[in-house]
Amino acid sequence: MADESGLSPFAFACSGGLVLDLSTFEMQPGMALELQNFEPDIKGGYRRISGYAKWNSNIVPQDASASEKVLMSAYFNGKVIAARGTKIHEAGKTGSWTQIDTGRTSAGKYTHFRYNLAGTDFIVWADGANNATKYDGTTVTDLNATGAPANPKFVVGFKDALFFAGMSATPQAITFTAPFTDSDFSTANGAGTINVDSNITGLFPFRDQLFIFCEERIFKLVGNTIADFQVLPVTREIGCVNGHTIQEVGGDIIFLGPDGLRTVAGTEKIGDVELGTISRQVQPRFEGLTDVDEFDSVVLPDKTQYRIFFSNANTTRANTTGVTAVRKQTYEFADIRGIRPSSTDFIVDQGESIVLHGEYDGYVYRQEQGNDFDGNTITGKYRSPDLSLGDAGIRKNFQRVIINYAPEAAVNADLFVRYDYESPQVPRPAAYPFDTATVVAVYGTSVYGTATYGGQSNPLVRQPIEGSGFAVALRVNDRGVSAPYSLKGFQLEFDVGARR
Repeated sequence: MADESGLSPFAFACSGGLVLDLSTFEMQPGMALELQNFEPDIKGGYRRISGYAKWNSNIVPQDASASEKVLMSAYFNGKVIAARGTKIHEAGKTGSWTQIDTGRTSAGKYTHFRYNLAGTDFIVWADGANNATKYDGTTVTDLNATGAPANPKFVVGFKDALFFAGMSATPQAITFTAPFTDSDFSTANGAGTINVDSNITGLFPFRDQLFIFCEERIFKLVGNTIADFQVLPVTREIGCVNGHTIQEVGGDIIFLGPDGLRTVAGTEKIGDVELGTISRQVQPRFEGLTDVDEFDSVVLPDKTQYRIFFSNANTTRANTTGVTAVRKQTYEFADIRGIRPSSTDFIVDQGESIVLHGEYDGYVYRQEQGNDFDGNTITGKYRSPDLSLGDAGIRKNFQRVIINYAPEAAVNADLFVRYDYESPQVPRPAAYPFDTATVVAVYGTSVYGTATYGGQSNPLVRQPIEGSGFAVALRVNDRGVSAPYSLKGFQLEFDVGARR
């Protein structure tokens, strides 16, 4: 047996996410130079993301063109409400779509809000071209009373009233109903209008404040009724470029500003508001983005995860990219590729997290389902920084890499070892496969007599490797047929060679 007493170990945990703004010497070993379809895991490591599947196997009926995208996908009382063309339908997980509304001419992407009034659950939606509409699961009612906004883009609930904005004739105005009503726009009863000095791009209620996002400014509305409402400035320097990117994650409001993802971090102390950019470490992903109108976002509540999708009708699903942001002590990021929402929604219903997106193909999908993207493989990629292991001037002869990962079912991926910054003059060892076949048996996928039942749930795979270099990088390429798994960390074992 070879003497391995002189081997030096170098171990690191996968942590820090995708980092594109640091040099090789500044990066921590656990960070990633490439992290595609792996999400920073709140349990530690990088987890290959789950897939998505059709909510209902039937396509949402279209008017005349099969190219009509789904403009709204909203969960309400166990069903999904989907808008396409001039019509709105609803459906459960099985059965056909049932039409509940029609005649919505020139509708754009919808916003919606769920609320309860006098013991009845409602959902209200707005599309920027028609009257806002409410629905109680049985009856659809247009909100077209005297004083109602004609064509709002945005609708939310705040202080027991409905607030509307984004009207074409008054893009800087907010109209709200009388308290404890959803259809009374009489000023005598407490309804009214508030104006700001910039075009509104989104509304978001947060604790006891209503944040008003504009093209160049952000305001917040405080107070309880028209008698004491006040509009206070948050910033007059930065605005939100797309209201569909505004979400709450772990006590932060995240939105897309002109320079990337930003957060409005509030505390219980009114007025203690800090505005800051959070996406500096992945800033290249947000440079050169010009056509942002179709972008969308969603939150995975049980993962404190925010996803923004750079959707565009002219980009195929396979080539559509996006960014994941996970709230830990700081934000950790990763790339998404292969999800192309035209509308989104999420909700926690009876303890179950439901994340939806409508697509340009006319279907509604549920995320966090299965191991592929509705039959298409998930291309997962991880690349470590180039690791000099403490001294970039000494050649290291590598003997072994120990992989620590957490499988959820059978894993099928490849490990690549690359030396000296992937120089073409340096030999490149072939891929080293790693899987769960001899580490942990997964019921329903393993064969009796060839797998180890009752094995480790966080196995250490000891993989002999070959090659040498002054720096080394590890790559993992998922083959697209695995169930999700988390890369937890690695240990490299090497002996020291000559100094350059």
